[in-house]
Amino acid sequence: MAKGASISGFPEWLPSERVVEQRVIDTVRKIFELNGFIGIETRAVEEGASLLKKGETSKEIYLLSRLQDVGYESDTPIERRLGLHFDLTVPLSRYVVEHSGHLAFPFKRWQIQKVWRGERPQEGRFREFVQADIDVIGNGELEDHYEVELPLVMVQALEELRKFGLPKATVHANNRKLSEGFYRGLGLTDIEGVLREIDKLDKVGADEVIKLLVSECGADEQQARACLELAELTAKDGTQLREKFDELCTKHNIGQERDAYQLAREGLDTLAMIVDEAAITRPGSVIADLKIARGLDYYTGSVYETFLDGAEQLGSICSGGRYDSLASQGNKKYPGVGLSIGLSRLISYMLHTAGAQASRVSPAVVMVAVWNEDDRLECNHIAAHLRERGIAADVAPKAAKLGKQIKYADKLGIPYVWFPADTSVDAEGSDHDEVKNIITGEQVSADVKSWQPDSVYARQTVSLPN
Repeated sequence: MAKGASISGFPEWLPSERVVEQRVIDTVRKIFELNGFIGIETRAVEEGASLLKKGETSKEIYLLSRLQDVGYESDTPIERRLGLHFDLTVPLSRYVVEHSGHLAFPFKRWQIQKVWRGERPQEGRFREFVQADIDVIGNGELEDHYEVELPLVMVQALEELRKFGLPKATVHANNRKLSEGFYRGLGLTDIEGVLREIDKLDKVGADEVIKLLVSECGADEQQARACLELAELTAKDGTQLREKFDELCTKHNIGQERDAYQLAREGLDTLAMIVDEAAITRPGSVIADLKIARGLDYYTGSVYETFLDGAEQLGSICSGGRYDSLASQGNKKYPGVGLSIGLSRLISYMLHTAGAQASRVSPAVVMVAVWNEDDRLECNHIAAHLRERGIAADVAPKAAKLGKQIKYADKLGIPYVWFPADTSVDAEGSDHDEVKNIITGEQVSADVKSWQPDSVYARQTVSLPN
């Protein structure tokens, strides 16, 4: 990352790092579109009323003010002020409601944009970063099978990114109905509060979460420890999941005839279906992990967090879930399910931990040398002919000594230098065009109408250290 990026949490990539970022974005977008998702872009700002739908995250919103309004912001309620979007799900819900008449439902969309969050920056965690989202939105209803499809699409995308140095990814799934039914069966009522505290488990540890459940959510110590027992439950198939859950319910006297158990069972069945059906397509890619809570207010069903093998310091790199009421218009609901990758965090890992690097800085395959400034127009014509044939070309910035021109091309990683025919009186070059591969040293005659670069050098690529 550029050393001049002195504002904490706002990354600036060097040109070679930007190449890696662009290849990652292209790869992810390709997978999304292979699975039938449609690309959209939403505005960068939303009204405060929309942004505040996400609950706790409201403290991370960047609000906007015009210079002439500074000092008078309190005259406008936060709900009516504009703020930068901190994710792409809340803007999507607004977009769907406003454009529902022009969309085909279920609406499968991908979106890759920058978002802004005023949280404390740390290694690989930024205040301005790129997110890559996929969501499916239904009109009135949304089939459960999308809750299997979406995590599998994300796993497919993350598998493709392994060529850039990303470790294997595993999706950890839970279901809010399962958790809520269990908590209600224990006698707890502040369900959203319990979910928010359980979501802190990996950050603060079990003992601290127990204290928070007691002090913030009205649980006694026995109830708090039961919540931790549920969070410790994991399973790789539906049968094992059901057996472990029923054992826990029996232990804590949550009877099967009670409404709380029936709610939990509904979530349990969906989660078992997700794990079992995912195993058919990509064995081991999705597991049940009941500590996954996603401490955000709008999730109503399945929730997901994704972790990389051997990269625990990154935490979850892809998350999301099912939401049934985020987007609505009068009595009409637009339920959805979606997942989001924090791409900037992954790119930082690829660059600084995995060692991903671009083959060259410039996208140009060939640079046309300039013998003298009087010939520049002809050199520009050569470059134009190459570009018409789809070959990225640049022209030397000035008619310096040939060695300096080659050195300039080498610094940018441009593999070929084109030498136009030199018909001047004090000719230094050949009377016909030639092109030199400055990596291999090979130099051959070339015709601007037919020359092709070796496929190895035809485009920028990203590689890993040997």
